[in-house]
Amino acid sequence: MPAEIAPFYAIQLSRIAHRLKAEGRSILHMEFGQPSTGAPKAALEVAHRVLDAEAMGYWESAELTARIARHYDETYGVTVDPEAVVLTCGASPALVLALSSAFEPGDRIALARPGYVAYRNVLKSLHMVPVEIACGPAERYQLTAEALAALDPPPAGVIVASPANPTGSIIPTDELAAIAQVCRARGIRVISDEIYHGLSYAGPTHSMLEFDPDALVINSFSKYFSMAGWRLGWLVAPGPAAERARAYVGNLFLTAPSLSQHAGLAAMDARDELEGHVAVYRRNRELLLEALPKLGLASIAPPDGAFYIWADIGHLTNDSLAFCERLLRDTGVATAPGLDFDPVDGHRFMRFSFAVSTPEVEEAIARMIPWFAAQS
Repeated sequence: MPAEIAPFYAIQLSRIAHRLKAEGRSILHMEFGQPSTGAPKAALEVAHRVLDAEAMGYWESAELTARIARHYDETYGVTVDPEAVVLTCGASPALVLALSSAFEPGDRIALARPGYVAYRNVLKSLHMVPVEIACGPAERYQLTAEALAALDPPPAGVIVASPANPTGSIIPTDELAAIAQVCRARGIRVISDEIYHGLSYAGPTHSMLEFDPDALVINSFSKYFSMAGWRLGWLVAPGPAAERARAYVGNLFLTAPSLSQHAGLAAMDARDELEGHVAVYRRNRELLLEALPKLGLASIAPPDGAFYIWADIGHLTNDSLAFCERLLRDTGVATAPGLDFDPVDGHRFMRFSFAVSTPEVEEAIARMIPWFAAQS
């Protein structure tokens, strides 16, 4: 039987937003975790040169996999064999690849709730069983070693995300180490989604590879590198897992886009420009945190990283989807309903993305303050 999965409601709202824009409305897109900036200048220059000079085809760049491996040494002090780096068409295929190559149908996989919508739905589509662990303010909306140790029987795997979507929360270093220890002791395979690394406002982020050298690690050029539309990501599959992952990626996805691989290599050394983007996100975060009391939103997850605010709107509504649609139609500000990220309690939460320009954040705040005041 085909798996039954829920829609991605933020996509539905985005369609409404684009229809309103086509009608002449001014729309501010804060519904997706998608940088409003483009690829770094150096990446675009390389792409133009390659387009003029090469026909391109199915290909995996040895230079890029080597550069990614060096990134782990430079950033985390971890040695990664370039052969363990498998290039993918973005982080979403990397998630499918990690799950399908490491687990079997029927396997139970633990994950945080709230969490990224695709974790739950991809698991279901692969006929695996999501084991969602409720994570609230007491846990800073993140998985803990204690929660994983309490699962009986232990799951086959766990998906860890730090910084996380939709909350932006980061797992403290000692907790990451404790999670790795519990998983090692209980035979739980770790998949670490690290696509928001580089986007931190509370100190450096740590890779799970620092604590578990056998972890499967997902990353992407979509967030920090501002290349969402280029569809380029990677999976680190240490040891024997690499050969199995390569067999899967070749059959399921062939190769990542050749043009994107050339551009991605250049993007990895465009740090000054990319850190400029992070400075914008930091300012946007400050503006939203200053504005939240004026919106009447007092309970939020700690936005340590990424570019999200996860806010409790339970005092205003019990239907986050309808609430976000009303906000969009009335003000032109598109946001994401909590239902996407938490099927149990998400009806009383919403997510703001601040991966837009600072003037757009300022305009969104100006529109939302009177609107939220009218809902009280």
